[in-house]
Amino acid sequence: MIEIIPNWHPIFVHFTVALLSIAVVFFILGAALPKHKWREQWLAVAHWNLWVGAAISLFTATAGWFAFNSVDHDTPSHEAMIEHRNLALTTLAVFLPIAVWSLARYRAGKPVQLIFLAALLVAQGLLLSTAWHGAELVYRHGLGVMSLPKKEGDGHAHQHSDGSAHGHDAAPHTDAPAPHTQEQPMHIEGDGHAHDEKMVTPEKPGDHVDDPARPHNH
Repeated sequence: MIEIIPNWHPIFVHFTVALLSIAVVFFILGAALPKHKWREQWLAVAHWNLWVGAAISLFTATAGWFAFNSVDHDTPSHEAMIEHRNLALTTLAVFLPIAVWSLARYRAGKPVQLIFLAALLVAQGLLLSTAWHGAELVYRHGLGVMSLPKKEGDGHAHQHSDGSAHGHDAAPHTDAPAPHTQEQPMHIEGDGHAHDEKMVTPEKPGDHVDDPARPHNH
């Protein structure tokens, strides 16, 4: 069997959420617009999505049970996993009878009733809550994640399209100019430019410093 990291549950669960949610949307459209020319097509799409979504949910729940017993977790995430599991089983227990109910009424040629739509809306609320808690397990608790990005050094840089770059450092970046440690006197020459009267350059290896005791060669 093909190995999926972390397991098969994330694959099946997307089909469950998508198909069942689409079914609810088209059932509502068919009930809200009874005179629309596409009403029959909408209801046919709704029925088929409900049936296929309920069938796939059996595989979703099975894969989720294996994930519950195999994914590494700590105490806080374990409590979140239990809540997600209980919501998932409740959602499945509600959607399966609705799917059977839908199939029976479809074969008998009976129209969609308001009580059926009310049951669908309750099931949809449970489905969205289950999906929310499942996302929390991954994005808040980090379950099923092989590794997290590690920061190297003080930061990393991104290259922009114009060739410039900026980095993310540990210290916040500010655009304020660096403070001057000592003000230098200025004078204006005839060319209108300001020049320092005294320029101090850093010493380099090999440079010498004038020493009054040291003779100079002229």
